[in-house]
Amino acid sequence: MELMEAILTRRSIRRFRAESISQETITELLRAAMSAPSATNKQPWHFVIISERNQLDLIPKFHPYSSMLKQARVAIAVCGDVVEQPNYWVQDCSAATQNILLAAHAKGLGAVWLGIYPRETRVKGLQQMLNLPDHIIPLSLVALGYPDEKKSPSDRYDQSKVHINYW
Repeated sequence: MELMEAILTRRSIRRFRAESISQETITELLRAAMSAPSATNKQPWHFVIISERNQLDLIPKFHPYSSMLKQARVAIAVCGDVVEQPNYWVQDCSAATQNILLAAHAKGLGAVWLGIYPRETRVKGLQQMLNLPDHIIPLSLVALGYPDEKKSPSDRYDQSKVHINYW
């Protein structure tokens, strides 16, 4: 899939088939994530692969919009080291999350970005569940699987949001 096609056709997928995702594919997604831009090249990201069914099923208890995890085959928690990069970890980890979404789409997977940070209940719930150190903050969770739904591309270009030289 060409890059612009991937960007323009990627959609949030919340229904998944029961097929497993190979470790090789997960590694490719993480390689894409770690190729994201990073302020002063600090690369403060850390990733936790969640593939145990009991863990995936537990997350909706503290994240009210994560019911799709009951069907997902795997989720990737994108976390930032706030000691390593106290000022730009959110931007760096957001770029890594977007790369995961695009790489997943290009490989025929469905994915959806679940916001964790700055919701304290979600942050604490995931920190406890994953046994994260205090200085590692979960920013997002990406639910992954082979899609069991098809969504048409959505053209979101809005000329009224474009300003040239001045507002």
